[in-house]
Amino acid sequence: MSEFHRVTERFSVAPQLAPEDMAAAALQGFVRVVCNRPDSEGPGQPSGGTMNAAAQAAGLEFLHIPFAGMPDASTADAVFAAVSEAPGPVLAYCRSGTRSVTAWALGSLRAGDHDREALVALAAGAGYDLSAVLPRPM
Repeated sequence: MSEFHRVTERFSVAPQLAPEDMAAAALQGFVRVVCNRPDSEGPGQPSGGTMNAAAQAAGLEFLHIPFAGMPDASTADAVFAAVSEAPGPVLAYCRSGTRSVTAWALGSLRAGDHDREALVALAAGAGYDLSAVLPRPM
């Protein structure tokens, strides 16, 4: 089972999940899972369709917002909206969790939900260093 890293009360990230992780996510109170990996990015990676079916079987909503590298503004906004508009806690995943937390943080910064320093601290508390990727205020 993958480890879930809590960033806020409503948002956690994880490295690559397996279909069987969906039941554990539901038991931990998550209501939505967001996948940020493109299909076929790595060998042995379950497809978005497989993960969607597993999420639905566990009673979870599933959103596939795939991207590679740094997210553009629309992707960051979409990930942030997927979290902020959910009716409860959200678990996002990618290969390591870094891509997911980065997209959420950039979306949060763009929305004015948190400032840069708060986002760096929240990510650090979950085990991710965003100090080099979040823009510094002018």
